[in-house]
Amino acid sequence: MSFQCHSMGEEVSLGPAFSQLKQEHVQLREQMELSLQLAQAIGEDDSISDWRDLLNVLREKAIQFQRQLYLHSKREDDFVFPAIAKYIGRETGPIAVMEYEHKLAKKNLESFITKAGQLNEPVNAEQAKEIAIFMIDCCTVLSDHFMKEEKVLFPMGERLLSDREKDDLEKMIQTV
Repeated sequence: MSFQCHSMGEEVSLGPAFSQLKQEHVQLREQMELSLQLAQAIGEDDSISDWRDLLNVLREKAIQFQRQLYLHSKREDDFVFPAIAKYIGRETGPIAVMEYEHKLAKKNLESFITKAGQLNEPVNAEQAKEIAIFMIDCCTVLSDHFMKEEKVLFPMGERLLSDREKDDLEKMIQTV
């Protein structure tokens, strides 16, 4: 599968490694959209006095999402980012931003899962919203993050990496 990306007015065809990662974004976005809709609805229905059940439903979705997200981000953290960082550095610029966003999204996701898993007492709408905001923040960060990878980082990787490096990258991401 090959994707076309537009980067700085130039169309870049993504090879197998970057195409796989972009395809994973499609699947992750589908899960995020469902979770985001549910998270945004939490606390909004005045007829519900205890939000624990809906928070638990969202928590289960978040746990499933977390598994797929962690596999995807491991491929990027362990292989993609280091390969591109050899050319552009890691301390500042796109790689630093991508790594920071991975940490921020994971922190929000973990906070939501933890807080939603500790509910022993009834949860009112205000408390439920305070918990759901972690899931909303996770989805917001990742939505922007995926777009940056697809519009900037993946095309940059296609241009910077040699054919051999791209072949090696494809093999490495298959191991995760």
